[in-house]
Parts: sequence; C-alpha cells; structure tokens
Amino acid sequence: MSTLDEILKKIEQAKNIVILTHENPDGDAMGSSLALYQALVKMDKDVELIVPKYSRVFTCLPKIEEVKQEGSKSEYDLAIAVDTASIKQLDGWSKYFEDAKSRIVIDHHSSNAMFGDVNYVDMSSPACAQVMYVLFRYYEWEINHDVGTCLMAGIITDTGGFQYAGVSKETFEIASSLLVEGVDIAKIYKKLLSTNTRSSFELRKIALDRMEFLEDGKIAYTYINKKDEKKVKAETGDHEGIVNEGRNIEGVEVSIFLHEIDDGYKVSLRSNEYVNVSDVCLMFGGGGHFRAAGVTMQGTPKQIREKLVGEIKRQLK
Repeated sequence: MSTLDEILKKIEQAKNIVILTHENPDGDAMGSSLALYQALVKMDKDVELIVPKYSRVFTCLPKIEEVKQEGSKSEYDLAIAVDTASIKQLDGWSKYFEDAKSRIVIDHHSSNAMFGDVNYVDMSSPACAQVMYVLFRYYEWEINHDVGTCLMAGIITDTGGFQYAGVSKETFEIASSLLVEGVDIAKIYKKLLSTNTRSSFELRKIALDRMEFLEDGKIAYTYINKKDEKKVKAETGDHEGIVNEGRNIEGVEVSIFLHEIDDGYKVSLRSNEYVNVSDVCLMFGGGGHFRAAGVTMQGTPKQIREKLVGEIKRQLK
C-alpha cells in the first residue's frame, strides 16, 4: 500500500479528525490546512481546524471563520499536522496531535522529523499547498473555487509570488488549472503579499532603521523586540516578510531577522544563491529549506547575531 493510500485509509476510518499547523502560521500553513479542512467536511467527517493565533490578512481566505482556537475533544481518532517540520512547532497545542489515536504528517520541509505514524513529505515541492494539490488530484477530491483559492494562497506566499527556488513547471501548471476554476491569482497576490497593516508598516520601518550589513555587505541583520511591538500596537503576523527586506538588497547573500517571543528570539534566515540556511539553523536545533529556514534561540540580539554569523561565514564565498 502506498503512503497516499494509507493516508486515505486512515481518513476514511476516522470519525473525528483534528487538523493542526505550526505556530505563527504563514499563508502556506493556512491555505493548505483550510483546503484539507474543506475536503474532509465534504466527506462528512467531524473535523476541527485548530489555529490559536493567525494574522488578520488571512481573513480573506474561504472558511477562515470556521477555524477554532482550541479543540472540543480530549482525544481525536486522527490528527493531521500540515506544513509542520517537527512536533515542537505545534507549540501549546501539540497535545491534540500526541493524544490522537492515529497521526499523519503532510509537509515539504527537508528538515521534517517524520513525527507521524504516516508521513508524506515531498521535499522537492516549493509549498505544502502544492503537496496538498497532488493529494487532491490523487484522491479525486473536488477542487472548487474556495479550495483552489486556499491552495493558491499557499503556493503564492511560500514561493514569494513564484520567484523562489523550487518553483517548477508543475507549479505553473497547477496555477493554470486553478485559474480555470476561477481563482483570482492577482487578487490573492495583492492581499497576501502587497498589502500591509499600518502596524506592520511601522514595525518594518523600525527593523529597516536598525538594519546592519556585515561581512562586506553579504549579510544583512536586524531585529524587533516586544517593546517595538507594543509601541506600534502590533498584531499577530505583523513581523512576517521583514526578513525578505534584507535579502532583496544588492550584494546580500543572507538576511537575518530576529523577532522576540516569550522564550527568546525567533530567528528567520533567507539566502539568495548558495548559502544553505537550513544547515545553519540545524546547528542550533532548527531547520527548514535550503534558502529559507528558522530556529528559536536564547540570548541577547547581539549574542545571537554573533553565533549565526559565525556559522554563516563558513559558507560565504
């Protein structure tokens, strides 16, 4: 039995299902999860999608109003983790996954810990939403306008609007097929990639004013802390995308962005051509993709910067 067949069998056998994704969910996490949620509802499953906090930019996505902040059951027949590389990324709601009778992981991160009973991880895919699209076609699940919009949101955000490494002929073929279903790609792009809240804009200004260039301009570094967020009345997700500001500057190979959280700093790394930032993050217990990765670290911004730069320097040309 193939992995995809095994996943479908577990879904069919389950009466109640919970869908989970990583903390601080991006468009890929939200889009992939919402698409799967709609498919399982159509199968008449008792399904809950639990996302405690997410950016309000995602309120444009179909069925977002059905997302729950916490589960209604102490134990589920089946838990499905989407776009999540390790169980620790499920943060405070990992109990729903750990306590479920059966567990499935659907992902695309090369650093995936394969923490499910069944794991379907396509590391060649630029977005989990593309992996999800493959599942939909294999199972012959309907991809209507709403499902297509969610899948497209995932693909657009995780590929930066089709500009990052990993985008393939298949990615554009998927986009073409979703256009046929009436999905408005331009509208999704504008809403998710080109529109910022006022507080997000103010937070970005602070990060840009604080940006430093290291190693002859090959590394860009900046950070924001809780004091900054309080000052601009930041909302969940307002820091998303700031790491790309450094990467987009001429001559920069690696962009480092630190975002303060309760137990340290969430580190986001992005590279342009040859530095494997996943390897850098793995050194500190994180991971991700070749050109996009993250990790949580303790210490002051300066201490964390020095540790990261020390590892990045080994790969700089």
